[in-house]
Amino acid sequence: MNIEQTAPSTEDFEAMLNEVFGENEKFDGKVVTGTIIAIDKEAATIDIGLKAEGRVLLKEFGTPGQPAELAVGDKVDIFVERIENATGEAILSREKARREESWTLLEKSYEAEERVEGVIFGRVKGGFTVDLNGAVAFLPGSQVDVRPIRDVTPLMNISQPFQILKMDRKRGNIVVSRRAILEETRAEQRAELITSLADGQVVEGIVKNITDYGAFVDLGGIDGLLHVTDISWKRINHPSEVLNIGDTINVQVIRLNPETQRISLGMKQLLEDPWTVVEQKFPINTKLKGRITNITDYGAFVELEEGIEGLVHVSEMSWVKKNIHPGKIVSTSQEVEVMVLEIDPEKRRISLGLKQCLDNPWDAFAEKFPIGSEIEGEIKNITEFGMFIGLADGDVDGMVHLSDLDWNKSGDVALAEYKKGDMTKAVILDIDIEKERISLGIKQLTSDPITSVEGLKKGGTVTCTITNVTENGLEVTIGEDDKPMEAFIRRADLSRDRSEQRPERFSVGDKIDAMVTNFDKKTRKVTLSIKVLEITEEKEAVKQYGSSDSGASLGDILGAALAAKKDEK
Repeated sequence: MNIEQTAPSTEDFEAMLNEVFGENEKFDGKVVTGTIIAIDKEAATIDIGLKAEGRVLLKEFGTPGQPAELAVGDKVDIFVERIENATGEAILSREKARREESWTLLEKSYEAEERVEGVIFGRVKGGFTVDLNGAVAFLPGSQVDVRPIRDVTPLMNISQPFQILKMDRKRGNIVVSRRAILEETRAEQRAELITSLADGQVVEGIVKNITDYGAFVDLGGIDGLLHVTDISWKRINHPSEVLNIGDTINVQVIRLNPETQRISLGMKQLLEDPWTVVEQKFPINTKLKGRITNITDYGAFVELEEGIEGLVHVSEMSWVKKNIHPGKIVSTSQEVEVMVLEIDPEKRRISLGLKQCLDNPWDAFAEKFPIGSEIEGEIKNITEFGMFIGLADGDVDGMVHLSDLDWNKSGDVALAEYKKGDMTKAVILDIDIEKERISLGIKQLTSDPITSVEGLKKGGTVTCTITNVTENGLEVTIGEDDKPMEAFIRRADLSRDRSEQRPERFSVGDKIDAMVTNFDKKTRKVTLSIKVLEITEEKEAVKQYGSSDSGASLGDILGAALAAKKDEK
């Protein structure tokens, strides 16, 4: 035998090695097509055309939420990680094969801005994971829906479209959005639906969301706002009092803006407006029963019937309770009787009165206590202009003005003698039922001391008592000792003779006569003069007892006048 002929050459040996190893190496890191030759409970054995097979776990063939469906003989794409010569087994991966294939397709879709199909299969911080046919993408929480969703469970493990926002193959990062798909779909639906809607049209919708100011109603791809004021003719504090999420309702298109695609809806517009007949149903001065629906600082709203409310202003709530919060007079849901005071159908306002359905204590007081009656009450309050006295068991108050406290004392001085809580008597001076005012007087309990002073008028002569002697004149009192009037005689008015105009000639307690030269009843100011009295008496004596040509001297005339005056006394 020729050994040289049978032994392989160097080139043949190299070819043999390449056949065994080189062919294997060209499979590493590649995706190849293999054939399933066996399946057990855990894995499938796959022939990829080498002398050895590889095993792939069955779970790698399934998709999230879906089991694997395989059969012997099926052709599958497999990623060859490496060929392990030691055991002669290939290390294969179906997931990597799918990923490689998916990335290639996803890059094409991303460049073409096309939608891709995916399955949400897990939660991570800030969002969710999505399987894009083998490639794992990140779905931020803000990109799940057009509005925040509390429970994403119904959206998981189902195939649905996504939009790729960005991707980086080197880093293996993909970010997708479900919201972009929804917005695009909704925009198409909105544009189509907007063209089919018109103002006044009645449509059916589903309550999608409820807020404090209204409800959003899905009209089949586009949302309209049903404001809380357009839900019902009656007052509604919150839309949830009438509506629930998921309710199917009929609404009317009130306003439609094709440019902004905003739709305003109304429910109450489908019902008759109760305000059209309100004047016929509720005539002025009619007494009605209603229910308190709302209380504010300025009054309370009363529902007369469904959709019709009136306002009882705080001033119309009580005859006697003033400057008090309405909540201290009535309470929410309370049934009350009210009177219709005024109706304005255009402004949709009804003014109601609560006190008009109750006995007016001012009428009762006026009937029981006519003007001039004497009454007693407790001092409720003292102000800078007078004081208020509680009358008729405290239901009504009367006011005593400063000017009606005392005949002679100033108002401030007289007011200082009273204090809150004291009981005092007074005379009713005036009653104004419309303005709810009662005027009282304390000084009127006694007669005006002016009327008892004889000669207290301009030109009259009064007798005074000196109370104080000053450098400038005399302080005197006129009238009775218990209620005297105060006056002052100036130094120049003490005598007609300048030599006698000396205050020190007089003493406290002396009684003197003086003439009233001026008297103002309103201010109760009196001006007195001894000098004017002397001059007046002299003229009167001259006139009565003689003249300058009678031969009698002035002294004789005055002497005769004084003697006559003495005889009269």
